[in-house]
Amino acid sequence: MLPVSTCAVILVVLSLGCASVLPAAEAIPIWPGDVPGEKGDIGEEKDINKPTDAKISGRPIIKLANVSKPTITVYKPPQDKDTGAAVVVCPGGGYGILALDLEGSEVCEWLNTIGVTGILLKYRVPARKGIEKHAAALQDAQRTMGLVRSKAKEWNIDPKRIGILGFSAGGHLSAMASTAYESRTYPAIDDADKESCRPDFAILIYPAWLTVRDDITKLSPEVKVTANTSPAFIVMTQDDPIKVESAIGYGLALKNAKVSAELHIYPKGGHGYGLRPSDNDVTTWPARAGEWLKTQGWLKAKP
Repeated sequence: MLPVSTCAVILVVLSLGCASVLPAAEAIPIWPGDVPGEKGDIGEEKDINKPTDAKISGRPIIKLANVSKPTITVYKPPQDKDTGAAVVVCPGGGYGILALDLEGSEVCEWLNTIGVTGILLKYRVPARKGIEKHAAALQDAQRTMGLVRSKAKEWNIDPKRIGILGFSAGGHLSAMASTAYESRTYPAIDDADKESCRPDFAILIYPAWLTVRDDITKLSPEVKVTANTSPAFIVMTQDDPIKVESAIGYGLALKNAKVSAELHIYPKGGHGYGLRPSDNDVTTWPARAGEWLKTQGWLKAKP
């Protein structure tokens, strides 16, 4: 089993006047005390990937299960590249596990190359019994958005340029964070919960469950797009088993609400490729996403 600590890099946090260093691979708990609704019955957190499991681009992936203590890990870009923008990264895994490296740490490392602070969110999985599949994870995402904004000065990021990026179930979670932000789904705890939990922008890569299973022409009832929904960059393939209509439907809803959006549909690539390169054009999406971030002004130089 690969420990979570292998997925992080040395974290250098720059304050306004001096530099401070966070310990390597420091996972920061997002909840200061008890985690809302947790009963201690989830089991041991562990990587359940097996040697016989399918590999992506010839490499295995971490499949982290039984997360009951959500954390964030902060990946800072080099000082000379740092734009001040930040992105909370939500791995996928069907709300059952987290593809922690493929759709998490590797993505944060890519964000660093374009001058963006990557913030890896290890949210709660599996889905808790008796509540919506995304309910616990949405609490974690909302808490994280507020927490990151509350730390903006300390971590040298612009509180008005904090986005969210998610894959598959993490894409669904990112869409939920982009639409369900007017009120938190848990009682406020501290000053971090006084900050806005709305992402300034969203990047959705093969997002799941954005349309109704039995009628893919309709958005899922929990996804309520309005004129204030976060602008989005969306990627999916026509052969994705999740159904490409998930991305198309969300993109159309954004258009109808007059929310800025960029939608890329590719013919092949399936599902779960992360940003590992392959012969399919869809794996060039990081270049397209970087262009979108730049043209939308999210990568502007810090003042």
